[in-house]
Amino acid sequence: MSEISILTTQNVAIDFTAASIGQRILATLLDTLVQLGYFFFISLFVFRYLGLSDYFQNFDTWSQIAILILLFLPVIVYSLTLETILEGQSLGKKIVGIRVVKIDGYEAGFGDYLIRWFFRCVDVLIASGTVGLIAIVATKRSQRIGDLAAGTAVISLRRNASVKQTILIELEDSYKPTYQQVLKLSDNDVRIIKNVFETASADFDVARIKQLRTKVESVIGEQPQELSDTRLIDTVLRDYNYYTGQA
Repeated sequence: MSEISILTTQNVAIDFTAASIGQRILATLLDTLVQLGYFFFISLFVFRYLGLSDYFQNFDTWSQIAILILLFLPVIVYSLTLETILEGQSLGKKIVGIRVVKIDGYEAGFGDYLIRWFFRCVDVLIASGTVGLIAIVATKRSQRIGDLAAGTAVISLRRNASVKQTILIELEDSYKPTYQQVLKLSDNDVRIIKNVFETASADFDVARIKQLRTKVESVIGEQPQELSDTRLIDTVLRDYNYYTGQA
C-alpha cells in the first residue's frame, strides 16, 4: 500500500496510507449489496405487491423509461449522494474504514464527488471494473481515473498498530534513532502522544496534530517545518521505543 502525503491549507503535512485494492473492492461489494437490496424491494413490493406492473404496460415507452428512472434514481446516484452526505464515505466505505479526500488539502465538495461519480462509467462499469483496477495499480497514489480527474484519493482510516493502549512499536533491526531527547519523556507521556496521534490521524484532525507537534517540540527542540508533522511524531515514538528497548 502506498503512502499519501497531504499538505493542508494550513501548511500541515499529514501522511496517510492509501486504501488497498482489497478494501476498495470490499467496499464496492457492500455498496452493491445495498443497491441490490433496494432493487429487489422496488421490484417485489412496488411492481408486484402494489400492482404497478399491471398498469406499466399501459404507458408509452418514454413514460415507462421515466418511471423506471424515477424509481431507481436512488441506485443511480447512490455513491454521489452518500459521499456528499457522509463526507467522502458510502455505507461500504464507512464499514471498511476508507474515505475520499482531496490531495490538495482542501475539503472535498459536491463537485469533486460528482466528477468521481461521472467517471464510474469508465472506472467501474466498463469491463467489470478492470479499467479502474489498472489505474489504481498504475498510479502513485492508487487513484482511479475519477480520482485523477477530481484531484482526490481514497485513504485508509485504520491504523496498522494492533495495541492502541501501549507504547510498543515494532522496529526494524536496522532502525537508526534521530532524537535522543525523547528520553526526557515518560512512558505515560509517550502513551498519551501515541493515542492522541492515532485518534487525530484517523479523524483527519490537522489542528490537533499541529498542537501535538508543538508540545513534542517543546521537549526535543524545534525542528525544520519541511518535516511533516506526522513524520516527526512517528519518529519520536519510534525513537523512544528504540532507546527504552535498549535498556
